[in-house]
Amino acid sequence: MRKKKGSRYSGIGGQAVLEGVMMRNKDDYAVAVRKPNGEIEVELDVFHGCMHGSRLVNIPFIRGIFNFIDSLRLGMRTLNYSASFYEDEDAKETGLDKALDKVSGGRGESILMGITTVFSVILAVAIFILLPYFLSGFLAEYVRNASLLAILEGAIRIIIFLAYVVGISLMKDIHRLYQYHGAEHKCINCIEKGRPLTVHNVMRSSRIHKRCGTSFLFFVMFVSIILFFFIRVDNTALKVLLRIALIPVIAGISYEIIRLAGRSDNILVRIISAPGMLLQRLTTKEPDESMVEVAMKSVEAVFDWKAYLKETFGYEVDDSWLVDEMTDGEDEDN
Repeated sequence: MRKKKGSRYSGIGGQAVLEGVMMRNKDDYAVAVRKPNGEIEVELDVFHGCMHGSRLVNIPFIRGIFNFIDSLRLGMRTLNYSASFYEDEDAKETGLDKALDKVSGGRGESILMGITTVFSVILAVAIFILLPYFLSGFLAEYVRNASLLAILEGAIRIIIFLAYVVGISLMKDIHRLYQYHGAEHKCINCIEKGRPLTVHNVMRSSRIHKRCGTSFLFFVMFVSIILFFFIRVDNTALKVLLRIALIPVIAGISYEIIRLAGRSDNILVRIISAPGMLLQRLTTKEPDESMVEVAMKSVEAVFDWKAYLKETFGYEVDDSWLVDEMTDGEDEDN
């Protein structure tokens, strides 16, 4: 049996989509979807961020803001692509679709996707940033200490977030999405542990990963508590404005933390990563082998994992080695 090694950063990441997985490696991304007929469709494309080619994408804390925006854009694009395989074939084009296509010269779908993304961001800000502030305001009559009130606002924010995650996980479609989320993580963990990308190896890998978007969202919550604790104003309108204005700052700081977590394994990183990784047990579920096969197709479309294992772990993968791996015992890394 091969000697167990620690994880090594690979640079690939992704997300779950409807009945599939998107994987991204630098500017290349692939979306693999299990179609209704059981076949796996793989789309390979290139995605350039909103600040592609700019030096701003290399500046710490600034780059996280643009990375967050790009993740939303690509995430919405790939979700719409996966959903297109399951749209009602009898659905007719609406008047809004026709009007947008006419005004935009056939780019109506892209415009509608942009509007949906903006609306989603506004809704998220309202629910997870502003709502906790206003709810904590009802406690101001009973809690005179401003510091304690700021902590209570943060606690309410986390409770709302947890309630949201648990609530949507009860939906059947979201449960399957969480399974594909688990398949995505398992593939990345399999490679970064130095294992060949086989169904057997992926299935025995962990579904928890330090660079997960769930962990990023936890860091957003945590960083917001700290910033709102130390940055205070008395005017209510300024408080609301401040919370909105600090969102890019929060995203930038959170990105640097999650970036560090993905590249380091020291004790401090493990401590600050623990809550987010614990939260992933809600947002990931164990996939079945058919889901893992989809995720593997997505990985293989954008990432040469054999070359990575040779360069990073120092060995070449051949067919006989793969057969030996199939005889290894179970040792899931949790």
